[in-house]
Amino acid sequence: METVNPASLARTVVFGGLILGLLLGLIGQATRFCVRGAIADWVRLDNRERFAGWMLAIGVGAIGLQAFVAAGLVDATRTLAWSPRLAWASCIVGGLIFGYGMMLADGCPQRSLVKAGSGSLRSAVVAVVAALAAVMTLRGVLAPVRANLLDVWSVQLMGPQDLGNVLATATSMSVGALRWVLAALLLAATLGYAWRKHRSALRQTWVGGISVGLILMAAVYLTGHFGFVAEHPETLEAAWLGTQSNRPEGLNFTAPLANALDLLTLWTDKATVPTFGVMLVLGVLLGSYASARLRREFKLEGFESPREFGEHVLGAVMMGFGGVTALGCSIGNGVTGLAWMSTGSILAVAAISAGAWLALRRGARVLREATA
Repeated sequence: METVNPASLARTVVFGGLILGLLLGLIGQATRFCVRGAIADWVRLDNRERFAGWMLAIGVGAIGLQAFVAAGLVDATRTLAWSPRLAWASCIVGGLIFGYGMMLADGCPQRSLVKAGSGSLRSAVVAVVAALAAVMTLRGVLAPVRANLLDVWSVQLMGPQDLGNVLATATSMSVGALRWVLAALLLAATLGYAWRKHRSALRQTWVGGISVGLILMAAVYLTGHFGFVAEHPETLEAAWLGTQSNRPEGLNFTAPLANALDLLTLWTDKATVPTFGVMLVLGVLLGSYASARLRREFKLEGFESPREFGEHVLGAVMMGFGGVTALGCSIGNGVTGLAWMSTGSILAVAAISAGAWLALRRGARVLREATA
């Protein structure tokens, strides 16, 4: 029997996160893949190209993740997305706050990292402030607000909260078959929409969406299968090595930003170590920097006014609080969670979209009043 070396497996998962982050940074900078941008383009310009790219990422990811589950490669019941505890109030309220904040901050955490790597000092400030707010929400002064006012409003389900399992209780289909049907329908719908509406769109729409979906699949396989040991030699329990949550992880940025801040401020604490999510964050920053340099698009940009600074900081605080409260950001819920067809993520993304719409409507009204 082959001896498992947990330290070696953990290192592979952690540095695999760096590689995937580099790829995601390159793709994000070159193709402008952005959930926040997809919503803004639709509302402001009636342009749905980036929305098509977002949907492609979800569809590709959904069919790939379902294949992992069906093949027994990943135990999806141990993911946060399939937790039997549905924190519906946290998902809705946190999502609303996050969605509004990402519009004020001109970018979600993932997009802020990409823009920071491209030279935006505004986005660098947003990433740091969002990280600080996320730490405060996880275990700081804002934690009681989250835990005592929102997290208590939750429902304990009899099984996983994925849409297939929830709907299976009302149909005669097996859970496994229904999950396959939903994943296939989601992929077909996203491909059909992108082809019918945007087959002549910029190549970056297709490349960005499909690439992000494939990167999500790689992240889940790496953390959920490659880094999994059924019996850790020290604890004699199942473990997902190299992850902060000791679960299979996908793409997420709010909590990993907080973990990155912990690592930077507690570097000499041996209990604080680099994890998959932290290295994913670093990789996106470095990958976008490399892409911006190669494409000659790197440009230092600062704040133009105190008001702009204030709006970005406020937006960053809202994203840090909202992303942790909703158990994921626009990527954590909007790509990873939707690809897992998580009920909580569906609620969170609907709320994120509503919060973003409210911010955009308010911005349009303010602009009209200023020019009246």
